Amino acid sequence: MGGGYLGLAAMLLAALALPTAAHAQPIANPIAVFAGLDKITARLTQFDVYIGETVLFGALEITPRACYNRSASETLQRTSAFIEVDQRSLNGTSQRIFAGWVFADSPALNAVDHAVYDVWLVECKTSSDVPPPEARDSSGQ
Repeated sequence: MGGGYLGLAAMLLAALALPTAAHAQPIANPIAVFAGLDKITARLTQFDVYIGETVLFGALEITPRACYNRSASETLQRTSAFIEVDQRSLNGTSQRIFAGWVFADSPALNAVDHAVYDVWLVECKTSSDVPPPEARDSSGQ
């Protein structure tokens, strides 16, 4: 009788090892959409940023390095991005104040902590009205 239990245990372990929809690969996107709040002026801004591009929001330089979506049927966070945030000083130097994952479903989890600005991930997407950095006018206009 003991062999039956071992066989059943082996079948259960094999079933657990099979990939399921809950473990599907995340979908990489070229654009991260952020919202930013200036706490002094109460101005709320939403902006698109291409992966690898650095944008300035107030005194913050925000650079997304990856932006992923997952299927709505998954139990994990569905939209996440790895970002780097630097604070620019008045003399033009920058200091890293945040580097890590942010989650659109839980903006307070690993949020950018700053006295004047709040920045959070809204979504990841594949296209934008904003042209990619390489297609913009290089003269700065």
